[in-house]
Amino acid sequence: MKRRKPSKTRILLVEDHQVVRQGIVQLIGQEADLEVCGEASDANEAMEQIARAKPDVVIIDISLPGMNGIELLKHLKVEHPGLPAVVLSMHDEALYAERALRAGALAYVMKKESSDELLLAIRKAREGQVHVSEKVGGNLFQKFVGTKRPVESSVGRLSDRELEVFELLGHGRGSKEIARQLRLSVKTVDTHRGRIKEKLNLRGSTEMIQRAVQWVERENHGE
Repeated sequence: MKRRKPSKTRILLVEDHQVVRQGIVQLIGQEADLEVCGEASDANEAMEQIARAKPDVVIIDISLPGMNGIELLKHLKVEHPGLPAVVLSMHDEALYAERALRAGALAYVMKKESSDELLLAIRKAREGQVHVSEKVGGNLFQKFVGTKRPVESSVGRLSDRELEVFELLGHGRGSKEIARQLRLSVKTVDTHRGRIKEKLNLRGSTEMIQRAVQWVERENHGE
Protein backbone atom coordinates (compact mmCIF):
# COMPACT_ATOMS: atom_id res chain seq x y z
CA MET A 1 0.00 0.00 0.00
CA LYS A 2 1.28 3.44 -0.93
CA ARG A 3 1.88 5.80 1.94
CA ARG A 4 0.01 9.06 1.67
CA LYS A 5 2.32 12.05 1.57
CA PRO A 6 1.94 14.32 4.60
CA SER A 7 0.00 17.48 3.77
CA LYS A 8 1.93 20.70 3.56
CA THR A 9 1.31 23.68 5.83
CA ARG A 10 -0.63 26.18 3.73
CA ILE A 11 0.51 29.78 4.19
CA LEU A 12 -1.20 33.04 3.21
CA LEU A 13 1.17 35.98 2.80
CA VAL A 14 -0.07 39.53 3.56
CA GLU A 15 2.54 42.04 2.38
CA ASP A 16 2.10 45.17 0.26
CA HIS A 17 5.56 45.09 -1.36
CA GLN A 18 5.61 42.70 -4.31
CA VAL A 19 9.40 42.22 -4.24
CA VAL A 20 9.26 41.15 -0.59
CA ARG A 21 6.37 38.79 -1.34
CA GLN A 22 8.29 37.19 -4.18
CA GLY A 23 11.29 36.59 -1.95
CA ILE A 24 9.19 34.95 0.76
CA VAL A 25 7.32 32.82 -1.79
CA GLN A 26 10.63 31.62 -3.18
CA LEU A 27 11.94 30.85 0.32
CA ILE A 28 8.85 28.87 1.33
CA GLY A 29 8.76 27.07 -2.01
CA GLN A 30 12.07 25.41 -1.17
CA GLU A 31 10.62 23.75 1.95
CA ALA A 32 9.09 20.27 1.60
CA ASP A 33 6.51 20.83 4.35
CA LEU A 34 5.38 24.37 3.47
CA GLU A 35 3.55 26.04 0.58
CA VAL A 36 2.08 29.48 -0.17
CA CYS A 37 -1.63 29.16 -0.90
CA GLY A 38 -2.35 32.85 -1.47
CA GLU A 39 -1.07 36.41 -1.39
CA ALA A 40 -2.67 39.71 -0.39
CA SER A 41 -1.44 43.30 -0.46
CA ASP A 42 -3.86 44.79 2.10
CA ALA A 43 -6.18 43.79 4.93
CA ASN A 44 -9.40 43.64 2.89
CA GLU A 45 -7.82 41.40 0.29
CA ALA A 46 -6.38 39.27 3.10
CA MET A 47 -9.81 38.65 4.64
CA GLU A 48 -11.16 37.58 1.23
CA GLN A 49 -8.19 35.29 0.58
CA ILE A 50 -8.42 33.69 4.03
CA ALA A 51 -12.08 32.83 3.49
CA ARG A 52 -11.28 31.39 0.06
CA ALA A 53 -7.94 29.64 0.59
CA LYS A 54 -8.39 28.53 4.23
CA PRO A 55 -4.67 28.72 5.15
CA ASP A 56 -3.04 26.99 8.12
CA VAL A 57 -0.85 30.01 8.92
CA VAL A 58 -0.93 33.67 7.89
CA ILE A 59 2.15 35.91 7.65
CA ILE A 60 1.33 39.60 8.17
CA ASP A 61 3.31 42.80 7.76
CA ILE A 62 2.41 45.63 10.16
CA SER A 63 2.74 48.46 7.62
CA LEU A 64 -0.23 47.75 5.36
CA PRO A 65 -2.20 50.40 3.47
CA GLY A 66 -5.43 51.38 5.17
CA MET A 67 -6.03 48.94 8.03
CA ASN A 68 -2.60 48.10 9.44
CA GLY A 69 -1.38 44.67 10.48
CA ILE A 70 -2.22 45.11 14.16
CA GLU A 71 -5.84 45.94 13.33
CA LEU A 72 -5.97 43.02 10.90
CA LEU A 73 -4.80 40.70 13.68
CA LYS A 74 -7.66 41.91 15.88
CA HIS A 75 -10.16 41.18 13.12
CA LEU A 76 -8.71 37.70 12.57
CA LYS A 77 -8.96 36.98 16.28
CA VAL A 78 -12.72 37.55 16.06
CA GLU A 79 -13.56 36.20 12.61
CA HIS A 80 -11.00 33.37 12.35
CA PRO A 81 -10.16 32.37 15.92
CA GLY A 82 -7.41 29.79 16.10
CA LEU A 83 -5.72 30.82 12.83
CA PRO A 84 -2.00 31.13 13.70
CA ALA A 85 -0.44 34.43 12.66
CA VAL A 86 3.22 35.34 12.22
CA VAL A 87 4.14 39.04 12.06
CA LEU A 88 7.06 39.79 9.75
CA SER A 89 7.94 43.46 10.02
CA MET A 90 10.62 46.09 9.54
CA HIS A 91 9.44 47.74 12.77
CA ASP A 92 11.63 47.25 15.80
CA GLU A 93 10.31 44.46 17.99
CA ALA A 94 10.82 46.65 21.07
CA LEU A 95 8.06 48.89 19.74
CA TYR A 96 5.58 46.40 18.34
CA ALA A 97 6.14 42.77 19.41
CA GLU A 98 4.06 42.95 22.58
CA ARG A 99 1.24 44.79 20.79
CA ALA A 100 1.24 42.16 18.02
CA LEU A 101 1.05 39.32 20.55
CA ARG A 102 -1.76 41.05 22.45
CA ALA A 103 -3.64 41.49 19.16
CA GLY A 104 -3.45 37.76 18.46
CA ALA A 105 -0.13 36.94 16.78
CA LEU A 106 1.84 33.89 17.87
CA ALA A 107 5.17 35.04 16.46
CA TYR A 108 7.07 38.24 15.67
CA VAL A 109 10.06 38.27 13.32
CA MET A 110 11.94 41.31 12.05
CA LYS A 111 12.73 41.41 8.34
CA LYS A 112 16.42 41.83 9.08
CA GLU A 113 16.53 38.37 10.72
CA SER A 114 17.71 35.29 8.83
CA SER A 115 15.36 33.24 6.66
CA ASP A 116 15.77 30.34 9.09
CA GLU A 117 14.22 32.50 11.82
CA LEU A 118 11.08 33.05 9.73
CA LEU A 119 10.79 29.35 8.87
CA LEU A 120 11.15 28.42 12.54
CA ALA A 121 8.46 30.94 13.49
CA ILE A 122 6.07 29.52 10.88
CA ARG A 123 6.52 25.96 12.10
CA LYS A 124 6.18 26.92 15.76
CA ALA A 125 3.06 28.98 15.07
CA ARG A 126 1.54 26.03 13.18
CA GLU A 127 1.91 24.01 16.38
CA GLY A 128 0.37 26.77 18.47
CA GLN A 129 3.68 27.86 20.03
CA VAL A 130 4.79 31.44 20.63
CA HIS A 131 7.98 32.60 18.92
CA VAL A 132 9.82 35.86 19.68
CA SER A 133 13.48 36.77 20.01
CA GLU A 134 15.27 35.96 23.26
CA LYS A 135 15.43 39.68 24.03
CA VAL A 136 11.68 40.19 23.70
CA GLY A 137 10.91 36.97 25.53
CA GLY A 138 13.11 38.03 28.42
CA ASN A 139 11.58 41.50 28.55
CA LEU A 140 8.05 40.12 28.58
CA PHE A 141 8.92 37.64 31.32
CA GLN A 142 10.49 40.37 33.43
CA LYS A 143 7.48 42.59 32.89
CA PHE A 144 5.03 39.93 34.02
CA VAL A 145 7.03 39.03 37.13
CA GLY A 146 7.49 42.70 37.98
CA THR A 147 11.27 43.01 37.58
CA LYS A 148 11.24 45.35 34.58
CA ARG A 149 10.48 49.06 34.67
CA PRO A 150 6.87 49.68 33.58
CA VAL A 151 6.22 50.82 30.04
CA GLU A 152 6.01 54.60 29.82
CA SER A 153 2.35 55.14 30.70
CA SER A 154 1.71 58.16 28.45
CA VAL A 155 3.03 56.49 25.30
CA GLY A 156 1.25 53.30 26.31
CA ARG A 157 -2.07 55.18 26.02
CA LEU A 158 -1.57 55.72 22.28
CA SER A 159 -3.62 53.54 19.96
CA ASP A 160 -1.78 51.17 17.65
CA ARG A 161 -2.18 53.55 14.69
CA GLU A 162 -1.15 56.56 16.80
CA LEU A 163 1.96 54.71 17.91
CA GLU A 164 2.75 53.93 14.28
CA VAL A 165 2.48 57.63 13.40
CA PHE A 166 4.47 58.58 16.51
CA GLU A 167 7.28 56.23 15.54
CA LEU A 168 7.42 57.59 12.00
CA LEU A 169 7.59 61.11 13.40
CA GLY A 170 10.52 59.91 15.48
CA HIS A 171 12.23 58.78 12.29
CA GLY A 172 11.88 62.25 10.80
CA ARG A 173 8.82 61.71 8.59
CA GLY A 174 6.41 64.58 7.90
CA SER A 175 2.62 64.31 7.60
CA LYS A 176 2.64 63.97 3.80
CA GLU A 177 5.30 61.25 3.89
CA ILE A 178 3.49 59.40 6.69
CA ALA A 179 0.22 59.65 4.76
CA ARG A 180 1.87 58.25 1.64
CA GLN A 181 3.58 55.42 3.54
CA LEU A 182 0.45 54.39 5.47
CA ARG A 183 -1.88 55.18 2.55
CA LEU A 184 -3.95 57.53 4.64
CA SER A 185 -5.10 61.07 3.93
CA VAL A 186 -2.97 63.91 5.28
CA LYS A 187 -6.06 65.04 7.21
CA THR A 188 -6.24 61.64 8.97
CA VAL A 189 -2.54 61.79 9.84
CA ASP A 190 -2.98 65.30 11.24
CA THR A 191 -5.90 64.04 13.33
CA HIS A 192 -3.65 61.33 14.77
CA ARG A 193 -0.98 63.94 15.47
CA GLY A 194 -3.51 66.05 17.35
CA ARG A 195 -4.55 63.09 19.49
CA ILE A 196 -0.91 62.24 20.19
CA LYS A 197 -0.24 65.79 21.39
CA GLU A 198 -3.31 65.64 23.61
CA LYS A 199 -2.54 62.24 25.12
CA LEU A 200 1.12 63.09 25.75
CA ASN A 201 0.26 66.60 27.00
CA LEU A 202 2.58 68.30 24.51
CA ARG A 203 2.40 72.00 23.65
CA GLY A 204 3.07 71.85 19.91
CA SER A 205 4.45 70.00 16.90
CA THR A 206 8.09 70.77 17.67
CA GLU A 207 7.84 69.33 21.17
CA MET A 208 5.97 66.29 19.82
CA ILE A 209 8.67 65.57 17.23
CA GLN A 210 11.44 65.99 19.82
CA ARG A 211 9.61 63.60 22.14
CA ALA A 212 9.11 61.08 19.32
CA VAL A 213 12.80 61.16 18.35
CA GLN A 214 13.91 60.72 21.96
CA TRP A 215 11.47 57.85 22.53
CA VAL A 216 12.44 55.97 19.37
CA GLU A 217 16.15 56.31 20.19
CA ARG A 218 15.62 55.10 23.74
CA GLU A 219 13.47 52.13 22.71
CA ASN A 220 15.84 51.10 19.93
CA HIS A 221 18.74 51.04 22.38
CA GLY A 222 16.72 49.10 24.97
CA GLU A 223 17.27 51.67 27.68
